[in-house]
Amino acid sequence: MHMMLPKRSSSWLVLLAGTAALAACSAHPDMKAASPRSASATDTATGEVAKTSRTDKASETAAAAQWAGPHAPIPAADTAHPHLDGDRNAHDNTSYASAIRAGARALPKWPAPPTLLTGSLLPAHRIVAFYGNPHSKKMGVLGEYPEQQMLGMLDKTVAEWRKADPATPIIPAIHLVAVVAQGDAGADGGWRRRENAQTIEQAYNWAKSRDGLLFLDIQAGHSTLQQELPLLLKYLQRPDVHLGIDPEFYMHYKREGVRPSAKVGQMMASDVNYAIQTLDKLVQENHLPPKILIVHRFRADMVPDAEDIHPTPRVQVVMDMDGWGQPWLKFDSYRDYIVAHPVEFTGFKLFFHNDTRKGDALLTPDEVLRLLPKPLYIQYQ
Repeated sequence: MHMMLPKRSSSWLVLLAGTAALAACSAHPDMKAASPRSASATDTATGEVAKTSRTDKASETAAAAQWAGPHAPIPAADTAHPHLDGDRNAHDNTSYASAIRAGARALPKWPAPPTLLTGSLLPAHRIVAFYGNPHSKKMGVLGEYPEQQMLGMLDKTVAEWRKADPATPIIPAIHLVAVVAQGDAGADGGWRRRENAQTIEQAYNWAKSRDGLLFLDIQAGHSTLQQELPLLLKYLQRPDVHLGIDPEFYMHYKREGVRPSAKVGQMMASDVNYAIQTLDKLVQENHLPPKILIVHRFRADMVPDAEDIHPTPRVQVVMDMDGWGQPWLKFDSYRDYIVAHPVEFTGFKLFFHNDTRKGDALLTPDEVLRLLPKPLYIQYQ
């Protein structure tokens, strides 16, 4: 089922900063620039989001209480009467309450995760990651700031999350786009650039310097996961390296022949399950702790059959709410594209610049932590 964005969002659609990366590809000599995406160039659908019916607050709070461990909801009073911090407007607060109510209703029916194995990081930890590519200032925080300044910002952000939820250990992470969608086809027609070993090792050393994790992300363009993922397995054999995949830049199915960023791409559950099975085999054969797979999503049709994704005990799957915009639109997206299509664990992405371009303050850890299920993967771009 295709969930629509509200009509009032059609003038400034939820977009990914990965698109900005394409516009900024000239920052690296191997990258070719593409035109920045605009609302008129993207086929993001508009229409009414299904209205959330009001339900008894007490019953919702009781249902939410069934979700144990680090997913446990905030105290009942806060769940029943959620309110954003500071000077958020009424629209933001209405969407916030709607998202929390939807999460509370969803928790009792949420898929039970596979049996936890020794070394599983979720749900006992929360991961706070900085995203991007050091060759592009517009692609995210990894390339926007000098190394030590960026790492200092990561330290500060991790400390904020530790303060907001002292009961859940925080693991810092570097999330590197290792296969970058491109604005032209390239010699092999793949419309992507593979990052060099030096850059991957640099990102790995950043993660190691913080006792953290490295995520390698794939924007495959017109290539495929079957072509790109095997080339990263030598890094994924390390116990502290994990994987991200980005449907926005997967130009197959209804997007064959379309330049990345001109249209929003699509993955099917079969693509995600291929990544899961590949990682599962890697873990099993190399006696590794379980891997984490991040799947980015800000529209329902980016993974239209998400309910058919099958996590395993060796591969924990996070559906990451990846859109940017004002707080109300981020809450609507979390409700409609993550909560409404449960897989396993959930993530929430924050954009230092794009989320604040209309004057809104960046969402705080306390505000994000009231969402249900509580996101266990937090990404900053």
